[in-house]
Amino acid sequence: MDKITIVVPIYNEEDCLLSLEEALNSYISKADYGIQVLLVNDGSKDNSQTLIEDICRRNRNYHFLQLFPNQGLSTALKAGFDHVKTPLVGYMDADLQTTPEDFNLLMPFAEEYAMVTGIRTKRQDDLVKRVSSLIANAIRRQATGDDCKDTGCPLKIIQTDYIRRIPFFNGMHRFLPALLMLEKGKIKQVPVQHFPRLAGESKYHLFNRMLGPLADTLAFVWMRKRYINYRVVKADE
Repeated sequence: MDKITIVVPIYNEEDCLLSLEEALNSYISKADYGIQVLLVNDGSKDNSQTLIEDICRRNRNYHFLQLFPNQGLSTALKAGFDHVKTPLVGYMDADLQTTPEDFNLLMPFAEEYAMVTGIRTKRQDDLVKRVSSLIANAIRRQATGDDCKDTGCPLKIIQTDYIRRIPFFNGMHRFLPALLMLEKGKIKQVPVQHFPRLAGESKYHLFNRMLGPLADTLAFVWMRKRYINYRVVKADE
């Protein structure tokens, strides 16, 4: 049985997909564990779907989901997580600002921790993106207490059993560490590489990087106070 499925959400990334395929195949060819890839097309309006289907025809361990219409990163991730059949699920973006090779840095901790997440070192983003991300992370850490230094890092490995327990909502991707902690899951943070965007345009700007996360943080604080978490230890079924 394969060990991990790498879920890659995609929205208008036609210029990145062939390089993504090359990078993933390089990682897969060197790994000593079985890997599946699940490409989730979140309602792209460019030629991404055609390229995705070509990639999946070329590679037997690649699969895809096509969603419509575009509903955002959290929905794309939930769709991907819902279709994973391996004990571990990985997550990365299609823009190759992180490399799949660095999953090898996370994997040694994946059995012990509910989630192993990257911390982007020497970030290759512009000043506005770095500052807005720093502020948003500080606000979120203060509110959630998850102590995750870089929750937005798009390189993670999560135990599938844990990811299926947590509630999903728009903006959920910003709170994966905090949500897993509500399920008593342990989180490990590991430094990973970061690169300039390969091609295309970022889907985030100052407005959705600051105001959206603030609203989501308030919603999370409300939910946490009412969160239900139980374990059945004995039943007569």
